[in-house]
Amino acid sequence: MKVGIYGQFYHQDSGKYIQELLNALERDNIQIVIEKEFLHLIQNNKTVTKEYNHFSTFEELDPSFDLFFSIGGDGTILKSINFIRDLNIPILGINTGRLGFLATIQKEEIARSISTLLQKKYSISERTVLSIETDPPSEEIGENNFALNEIAVSRKNTTSMITVETWLDDKCLTSYWADGLIISTPTSSTGYSLSCGGLIIVPNTDALVITPIAPHNLNARPLVIKDNTKITLKVSGRENNYLVSMDSRIATLSNETTITIKTAPFKISMVELHTDSFLQTLRKKLLWGEDRRN
Repeated sequence: MKVGIYGQFYHQDSGKYIQELLNALERDNIQIVIEKEFLHLIQNNKTVTKEYNHFSTFEELDPSFDLFFSIGGDGTILKSINFIRDLNIPILGINTGRLGFLATIQKEEIARSISTLLQKKYSISERTVLSIETDPPSEEIGENNFALNEIAVSRKNTTSMITVETWLDDKCLTSYWADGLIISTPTSSTGYSLSCGGLIIVPNTDALVITPIAPHNLNARPLVIKDNTKITLKVSGRENNYLVSMDSRIATLSNETTITIKTAPFKISMVELHTDSFLQTLRKKLLWGEDRRN
């Protein structure tokens, strides 16, 4: 068995949990390959002194990897997909961050979770990925033109709202007057879209959510559409440029740029242990069903 490991930050007390993960994997003779910058980070903090194989880019991974561990929060998983892309390597998130809807394994549960994993007591949840194209093409976006969570347009260098003309399969939907517009996958329906009044959608639903950000036209509401819909956006406003975000990546586009958003030709595989589920995560993270009055 061969696994990749990636992290962005070194949180307080991270060392003992990283070492616990490495020990658990090595006890079963699992081949470990660590992202180069993260390996330097944990070595500099004297978490490990042993030498490990490492990788730096998407080109250095291949389908021989059985699993990919993401150590951090949900943002780290979103960075992880830049290494995975269409390789179909399942991602397992260990949460050393805060809320963690994607990184569901708590750092205190590493040993038990690895044992469960090695017993094959898990399933794979396939997650929809969005792709973006621009006319004219944008060098800022480049080949990393995809997002697991959402693609959003928003105002730049102004407090004034923008107008987002929106078409679905080349048919006019409406013009949103707002601070921006979010195109969300089911994975992100518990994230940015939810904070803007969007709907929660279970991950295996073949749907997307269009959610306006602080709309001026108050009758504008989140809209659920089929995930095979082509979405076309054109932005205008007092400034000449606007922002487009793809998960944690941001690019600046001119108002003359038209955006086309579709589902990508590949999906991201997330590991879901049998001891966890999306519904359990909702109850635990959003405190559904809990009475906090006393």
